[in-house]
Amino acid sequence: MSENWLKVGKFDDIPKLGSRLVKTADGDIAIFRTSEDEIFALRDSCPHKQGPLSQGIVYGKKVSCPLHDWKIHLDTGLAVAPDEGCTASFPVKIDAGIVYISLDEKKTEE
Repeated sequence: MSENWLKVGKFDDIPKLGSRLVKTADGDIAIFRTSEDEIFALRDSCPHKQGPLSQGIVYGKKVSCPLHDWKIHLDTGLAVAPDEGCTASFPVKIDAGIVYISLDEKKTEE
């Protein structure tokens, strides 16, 4: 993993069971916070019809796409069966209460 980290903002600024949108030159990335205070980053595009995942409902370690209710795993970006597909996921780190994402996509096994 490279040192290509982008500062997102304060951990506390991301609502529990919510998201924050980060605009990058390579497209929008949604940062999600679970009820357990875990942080995940996914491309803000559902693999089905490119719905804005940042506007979906977060529950457990999944988000529901607001367009057609596809469920996407926050940790991998993979659609929950029987749906198929994957959206890019990105490494996240928290340092002194500040959230950073790496713009280097994680590699996911489908």
